[in-house]
Amino acid sequence: MVEIFDDIRKIYGFSAPRPELEDYIEFFSESSSEETASFANNKCFTVKMFPSWTPTMWINLGTPYQLVAGDSCYAIGASNDVLLLRDSIVERVNLPSDHIFSVKFFPGGLEAVLGIDQTKFISKIVALNEVLPAALILQVKTAASFEQRMALLQDFFLLQYSRRRKQDHYIHIVKDSIDLYTANRMQYNTGQVAERMFITSKTINRYFNNIVGASPKKYFSILRARAALTAYVAGKEAFSPCDHGYHDMSHFYKEVIRFTGQGLAAQR
Repeated sequence: MVEIFDDIRKIYGFSAPRPELEDYIEFFSESSSEETASFANNKCFTVKMFPSWTPTMWINLGTPYQLVAGDSCYAIGASNDVLLLRDSIVERVNLPSDHIFSVKFFPGGLEAVLGIDQTKFISKIVALNEVLPAALILQVKTAASFEQRMALLQDFFLLQYSRRRKQDHYIHIVKDSIDLYTANRMQYNTGQVAERMFITSKTINRYFNNIVGASPKKYFSILRARAALTAYVAGKEAFSPCDHGYHDMSHFYKEVIRFTGQGLAAQR
C-alpha cells in the first residue's frame, strides 16, 4: 500500500484528540486486526508513507515488522515501540497479524506537550521508552480497547502540558504560519507568509528550522505536494495544478517525483 495513492486508512480507526490538545496532536489511530487480516490475505504486506515532518509514535500491539527509513532498515520486535519524525520516505514491511497504535503530532507539538525538541530526531528511529515512561507504555499496550489506550495517553499528555507554564512563542508562530499558508490555498511563498505574520524572512526561516527541523520553503512544499496529489488521485479529470500553486502539469509531475520518489505513471 502506498500513502495517498492507496487508501491505507481503510484498515485503521481514527480519533481526534481532546480540544486542549487539538493544536498539537493531529490524531490517534489503531489498525483493525480484522481489516488487516482481510487485506493481507495471509501474506506479508508493506505500507509506504511520504515525508511529513510530523513526529509519530508507533506502539506495537501485534507482531514484529521491518522499518525502512532512508537508506536504513530496522527490525522492530513485537515488544518494541518507536518514535520517528517522518522526515524521509518510510516503509513498514508487515506480517498479516500486524496491529499498531499511533499518535501523530503536528510539527512542534511534541515540544509544546512534552518539552521535546523534534529536531533531535532527524534521520533517527527512537525507542519510545526514551520519550514516555515504560510503565505508561505497558499500560497502553495491555489496555482493553482503542478508547482506553487513547485516554491513558491523553491524561498523561494533558498533565505534562499543564506543567509547562510558559508556552513557547516560537511554536505558536510556526503553527500560525502553517495555518495561514493552508488557509490561502497554499499559494503564498515564504516571504509572503512572513510578511503577513509581521516577521522577516530570516526570522521565519530560523523559527521553522528550530521547531520543525526544516525550512518553511521545504515544509510548505511537502504540504502542497500532499494536498495536490490527494486531489489528483481523488479526481484526475477535475484536477488543476494551478489551484495548488503549480505553473502547469509538468511542474506538478516533477514535484510528485521529488516528493514520492516515483512518477504518476507507476500508479496507473
